[in-house]
This record gives sequence, C-alpha cells and structure tokens, in this order.
Amino acid sequence: MDSGLAGGDYTSHLTGTDLRLLDSAARAAASGGSGAGASWRRDPAALSALLGDPALARAVLGHGEDETAAQAAVASPFLVFAVAVHRAAGELASMAHVTERTGPRQRVPLFDAPDLRDFLDSGERRLFLAELLASFTRVASGRYQVRSHGQVRTRRFSELDPVRLAGLLDAVPEAERPGVYRRLGDVALFLTGVFPDYAADRALSLAGAARLLRAARVPAPDAERLATAPALELLEQLGARWYRAAWDLAPVRTARLSVVAEVSGRFRQARRVLNHVADRYLFPAGSPWFSQPES
Repeated sequence: MDSGLAGGDYTSHLTGTDLRLLDSAARAAASGGSGAGASWRRDPAALSALLGDPALARAVLGHGEDETAAQAAVASPFLVFAVAVHRAAGELASMAHVTERTGPRQRVPLFDAPDLRDFLDSGERRLFLAELLASFTRVASGRYQVRSHGQVRTRRFSELDPVRLAGLLDAVPEAERPGVYRRLGDVALFLTGVFPDYAADRALSLAGAARLLRAARVPAPDAERLATAPALELLEQLGARWYRAAWDLAPVRTARLSVVAEVSGRFRQARRVLNHVADRYLFPAGSPWFSQPES
C-alpha cells in the first residue's frame, strides 16, 4: 500500500543534503540497471526501492567505515531511520525466523517473520516507524501545574518516563488528551522496540505500573493480571490501548491517525520489527543515534 500520500510525506521530511544523497544513489542505481533511477521523486514505489537499496544503506548507515560514517553524519536522522526500516523489510523477505526477547538479554528464535513482513508491506507503516524513531532523537521534558486538594502543585514530565507523562492527562484540556495518548503509545513502542532490556529491567516499578493501569482505565480483572505481568507484556498492552484511545477520542480522524489505529491492533509486530532494526542498525559499535535511557 505505497500510496502517493506516503511518498509525499517521506519527501517532506528530507533535508537538502538528504535529497542530494538520494539523487546520487538513484544515479548509481540507474547506471547499474536498477529501476530506482531518478523517478524516485515522483514515484513512491521507486522511492521505496531506493530506500531499501543496499548501496544507499552502506552510504547512510555507515557500519563504522570511515568514508560511509562521514556520509551518515550528514544524513538527517529521519533518512537514517527510513533506510534502516526499509533495509529491515528487505532482510525479512528472505528470513525464516527472527529472535524474540524472552527476558533481559535472553533471546530465542521465533518463526513469525511472515507476520513482520506483512507489517512492513505498508509504506504508511514504514513511514510511521521512521517518524517514531526520528521523534526521539530529541526528548521533550518540562513542568506543568495541577490542582490537588485545593493547592496548585508543580510536577515534572519526560517523554521517556511513561508514568510522569501520563500525569499530563490530568492537566491538559480534554481536546488535547488524544495527543497525550498518542505520545504515550509512542513511548511504549519506542522503549519496548529500541530498549527492550531497559524496559524489562527498569522502566516501571510496581507502583508505576498500577498508576498506568488506572490512567488507562484497564478493567479490574485485566489490571490485576497485568500488574504482575512482565514489563514488556504490560507496555505492549498499554501501548496498544493508548494508540486506540488516541484514535477513539480524536475530534478529527486523519489518514495519518488511521495508521496509529492500525498499529494499535498490531503493536507486537511493530515492537518486534523495531527490535530487529535496533539490533541490526541502531547499536553497532560507536552508534551515535541513541544512548541508554537514564534509570
């Protein structure tokens, strides 16, 4: 489902340097007999093929080589992540299994690569993942005020702390709550997809888990079960609920928001795709993209 809308949204994120890198890669692909060519600016399918081209991946992702690492430094984070997501789609096309996290630093092979291929078969969902990753290269934090027991209190929030971020639901107007729910879903997906060991070990305390379950209005029987569930399972369930709430409560349902609703029903697939992207492309030696969240 590589629509023209998805292609236009990809190019709207690209910098002038990104465009020059892509043009150079397209010329090289065309001279090598590839169909990517210069038409990538007009053709979403050609753009998708170009973003998944191994030569472009070597140029943009670097993998520690001096020359390619220099090109990775000038590419925008969005282009880096878009290339990583598209390369993952290409790899999964020929893979029978993908490793699954069964606990901190514990992995087993799971034969669900077809499900992950199906998730990445959508240009809109690939764009969603690239935008998600790029949005966390800078993390917002700050203070807000709430009235409690007749007093005004100041609280802090951080986009990498779902418990504190959920506190905003009590402080913002009702019309702004869908945006908070959307970002809560993003945080859950980012932590479980990019930092699953951290999420399993330190992302939530028991008290924090209970607060999030109350904020998500999880029915009591489910809340009792999830309160003691492994952290990855809890964040998957909460993330899916938060994305669904963002869709259900939105005053205007856009095409972009409809992808959020899709991911709410395929949250685990999205998380496992990001696990693969992070393992393969985001954390080689000397990776500049993300550092471990603070505990």
